[in-house]
Amino acid sequence: MASLTVENYLKAIYRLCSRQERPWAATGEVAQALGVSPGSVTAMLKTLRRRGLVHYQPYEGVRLTRRGEREALRVLRRHRLLELFLVKTLGMSWDEVHAEAEHLEHAASDKLIDRIDAFLGYPEADPHGDPIPRADGTLRAPSTWPLSECRQGQRVRVVRVLDQSQKFLQYVSHCGLTPGEQWRLLEHNAAAGTVVLSQGRRRLTLSIQAAACVLVAPVDEEGT
Repeated sequence: MASLTVENYLKAIYRLCSRQERPWAATGEVAQALGVSPGSVTAMLKTLRRRGLVHYQPYEGVRLTRRGEREALRVLRRHRLLELFLVKTLGMSWDEVHAEAEHLEHAASDKLIDRIDAFLGYPEADPHGDPIPRADGTLRAPSTWPLSECRQGQRVRVVRVLDQSQKFLQYVSHCGLTPGEQWRLLEHNAAAGTVVLSQGRRRLTLSIQAAACVLVAPVDEEGT
């Protein structure tokens, strides 16, 4: 069993469990995230359970053990630092670095990743706003919530984009919804399934589905 396969499973399980309220990820969710059959996932989860990396119960789901979580954070640290390195040093756009980092993360040594971390000034987030795990395995994630859940009139700052498919990243980049940008929520229309944002004289209408993939933090009226 290739180590990159194990790393991909651990990373996928961590992402699924960290983005939902329940601590377990369903087998079908893991299969969809990795693009493999549910039967293949079941067989792999049993193997990972024997290795002490996951807690797995049929018909209930899977979650990482402490050891499995440490390994998942180690892979995420590599991936996110590599993405930022590619953007900052090679000038690649944020919608093309994910695929490159997927390949490089399995080959890069911890020593190289630590050097990249120091070179970049120990950053806290990657180009998409995902928090970067520290070398000691800790992770500091700022308090955020989906743009779709903000109240009318609230001013917010974009912190993180959850949907990192190339098309969605190109879309939010065109809209100006990149991390650090500030907007005010003018209207939340549940019947139409849209939210309307303003940035100065500019107006932007988003579907609630798209807004749910953008995490934001509040901004006071002085913009601090």
